[in-house]
Amino acid sequence: MSELQARFVAAVASSKTLSERPDNATLLKLYALYKQASEGDVEGRRPGFTDMVGRAKFDAWAALKGTASDEAKQQYVALIDDLRAR
Repeated sequence: MSELQARFVAAVASSKTLSERPDNATLLKLYALYKQASEGDVEGRRPGFTDMVGRAKFDAWAALKGTASDEAKQQYVALIDDLRAR
């Protein structure tokens, strides 16, 4: 396992033990970075207007289209480190 992958796995684990729940915008960013890092670009159809949560998640992930997996992992780790420092 690469150092970056190890840091990413540790950040994912520590995201579950944050002292304070992040706001919704930050949660969407974490979700999108995680999905981009682990699955790559978003695929499939955008959820309909009745699925507001699914649509917001899809849009957040789609905004990262083209971002390399390693870059998404680095951004995820940096965001978790920032949240933990607060």
